[in-house]
Amino acid sequence: MTLKTKIIAEDGKQDLLITREFDLPLDWLFRAYVEPDLVAQWMGTNVLKLDNRNHGSWQFETTDAQGNVVFRANGVIHEFVPNRKITRTFEMETTSFPVQLEFLEFESLSDHTSKLTMQIVFKSVAHRDQMLQLPFAQGLNMAHNRLQNLVSPLN
Repeated sequence: MTLKTKIIAEDGKQDLLITREFDLPLDWLFRAYVEPDLVAQWMGTNVLKLDNRNHGSWQFETTDAQGNVVFRANGVIHEFVPNRKITRTFEMETTSFPVQLEFLEFESLSDHTSKLTMQIVFKSVAHRDQMLQLPFAQGLNMAHNRLQNLVSPLN
């Protein structure tokens, strides 16, 4: 099965370039990243905080059926330009991964299609490669598929 979310990991570099085209207008794609209710649904997590502004912050948490926290992540939003870009940090709590820097750019391709380009910068090549050993690509692709399916009926 071909993944619609493309991930480019060049040898010896400490970043990833991720692209995905959506059958959604630009404003709907952007909303899926900034509206807490939509984020929670397509990411399958609880949005504890999502302060979308320059110098804002965010925090997400996922729990199991018994209420135990199985994943928690947080970060700072450094730059927020509606329908264009979000620059933020990403830190997974209780893991050995150091903070990552993420550049998200949103682009309109037509009235009904848009593109997300993400560059994720890791502290080292080793940390990036460690992330790639996890089911990261498949998980991100599944989440983006949920985003597409969730937002399309609202469009």
